[in-house]
Amino acid sequence: MPLAHQPAILLPPAPHGRSLTLRRLVEADPRAALTRLVDALPSDWGAFGIGAPLARALGRDLPGLRPFPSLAAPVDIPVTQADVWIGLRGAGRSEVFDRAAALAAGLDGGFEVADAVDTFLYAGGRDLTGYEDGTANPIGDEAVAVAIGDAAAPLPASSFVAVQRWRHDLARFRRHDPATRDALIGRRLADNEEIDDAPESAHVKRTAQELYEPEAFMVRRSLPYAAPDDCGLEFVAYCRTLDAFERMLRHMAGLDDGIVDALFRFSRPVTGGYYWCPPIRDGRLDLTALGL
Repeated sequence: MPLAHQPAILLPPAPHGRSLTLRRLVEADPRAALTRLVDALPSDWGAFGIGAPLARALGRDLPGLRPFPSLAAPVDIPVTQADVWIGLRGAGRSEVFDRAAALAAGLDGGFEVADAVDTFLYAGGRDLTGYEDGTANPIGDEAVAVAIGDAAAPLPASSFVAVQRWRHDLARFRRHDPATRDALIGRRLADNEEIDDAPESAHVKRTAQELYEPEAFMVRRSLPYAAPDDCGLEFVAYCRTLDAFERMLRHMAGLDDGIVDALFRFSRPVTGGYYWCPPIRDGRLDLTALGL
């Protein structure tokens, strides 16, 4: 059977999800631990990614995969690179809970959960600020070209994913009047139209994927999260090369021209990791590139 990409990469965000990062236990055999974990995760449960530390523990340097960058920027951009990232998805919280419980059994002394957050679809696909998220996402064949390695790629039918949690200070954001909020984002809340004369620091202007050289298009599958004392966005972006995300992150941080994205005025990143999303063969994750 030919290789295929993981379905969750191009599917619309599910109503509910759980974003998990796993850390390999040092005493565990990485080959056996990863094999058990993969066997416990059906390919239709969500997305699965492997970080550079685990790949190197297996004696492999995968082309295009690297740890999340440590940037000398005027704003704090944490690095929380883990061994594995899993983006579980489900139609309801019960389904996500059951899948997470089944997955936990597959850890079996080989991995431990480093971080987990429950996500959900808010207001039909909006960020908790109320603004539409992922407006410029490519669709159809363009999404495939942007996110999935073709047959000539070093890792065919694979993808890379950048995962970065942004913690919002919604109270601070809401203290601004509506016009100022629109200017921070660069779009009008009322009709989602871009504001031509928005400040250069406006989030939309800092992240306009078509204006980069080369273009930095990604397939974003971000979802909000919310707890009594913590809320924000679990940013998830799939791409053929991590260079696209990294160019955008550097631009947001002001490393190109000294202009920091206005998003940092009410939100800040608290996690950051890069992962390789292996292809699927015969309904199972194909780890041939790792020698498994």
